[in-house]
Amino acid sequence: MFAVKILVAVVAAGAVVLSGAAAEASPGVAAFTGVAGTAWWRDEATGRPAVGLDDTVQGTVAAALTRAVTRAGGTVRRDPGVLHQHIAGADPFFGAAGGRCLVGFNARALPDYYFLTSAHCVGAVGSTVYADAAHAVVLGTVATKNAGFDYALVRYTNATIARPSAVDLHNGTLAPITSFGTGHVGQTVTQSGQTGLRTGVITALNVTVNYADGTVTGLIRASVCSQPGDSGGPLFAATAGIGMTSGGSGCAGYFSPAARAASAYGVAPY
Repeated sequence: MFAVKILVAVVAAGAVVLSGAAAEASPGVAAFTGVAGTAWWRDEATGRPAVGLDDTVQGTVAAALTRAVTRAGGTVRRDPGVLHQHIAGADPFFGAAGGRCLVGFNARALPDYYFLTSAHCVGAVGSTVYADAAHAVVLGTVATKNAGFDYALVRYTNATIARPSAVDLHNGTLAPITSFGTGHVGQTVTQSGQTGLRTGVITALNVTVNYADGTVTGLIRASVCSQPGDSGGPLFAATAGIGMTSGGSGCAGYFSPAARAASAYGVAPY
């Protein structure tokens, strides 16, 4: 049985695009939107830029970035730890290159069954994924992926493995998933990860995250302490799948929206 988990900002050429008064007040902000170790979004209440800095952003860069964002009327906060995409897991699958991640949400477009997960968890389109680390049990093949939004679709080819439309709660029970939702700021959400369940709230939408190895846009930010091994796994609220874990820093987790991926790929829960 497998289960799933899930980030966004307004961008152009990999940078957050500010408009109106915010852009006019601080033209210097654009110089920092690609800095590794930062996450960018627009505060829903004020419409101003908000930025999260991990522990790698220090010294003069942190000071200059903070001044630019503050001049724009925005806010800067510290997210302890280092932003990174997570690989390893529980209810895992294994890529051909040896990476270990979590299945996200099971879905289907008849006659085929699929699962959603993170793009950074899988290899090239057409590559094989496995149910075990020894690569003895084939699970399926990568149907398509989008690295910019960090989501992917894997088609099941092994019909003998149970694939319920549900999330593993790690206590012997499953939580059914009957829809994919977009989520909203302030919504209570739960992440099912390799070490169990964690609950938090969505704190921002449309977030751009600059990982050390690349930029991902369109993410959900939530106050969930995601851990290495959680990548690809599910963020959900009741019976709605919200996102797949992309990465995080400290107790700021970032998730690729399940509804966007499902819409792009034409799949749905069942």
